[in-house]
Amino acid sequence: MSKYLVKATYSPEGARGVISGGGGTARVDAIRDLLESVGGSVESFYFAFGGSDAYVTVDAPDNVAVAALAMTIGASGSVTALETVVLLSADEIDEAARRSPRYRPPGA
Repeated sequence: MSKYLVKATYSPEGARGVISGGGGTARVDAIRDLLESVGGSVESFYFAFGGSDAYVTVDAPDNVAVAALAMTIGASGSVTALETVVLLSADEIDEAARRSPRYRPPGA
């Protein structure tokens, strides 16, 4: 499983849906169901105010599953901004540091 941070900003329609649809707990349950439908899970879900309305860390099988989620959520009209960040563990960074990619900078 891969880990992702999803930041979402609700549209006015989406915010009204949170209010009328059972509040925050119901929204967390809905997102949990959404993730489970692609073989994933919710690690944490926090509501916030400021730049984004929700910060969700999720485990998902792969990038394709997360892309499907992002397209589904985006097409719903319930969010005005959705950002997905791939998260890497310290072990994954250790593995990356051990690799030796061949790179030639521009002009070299």
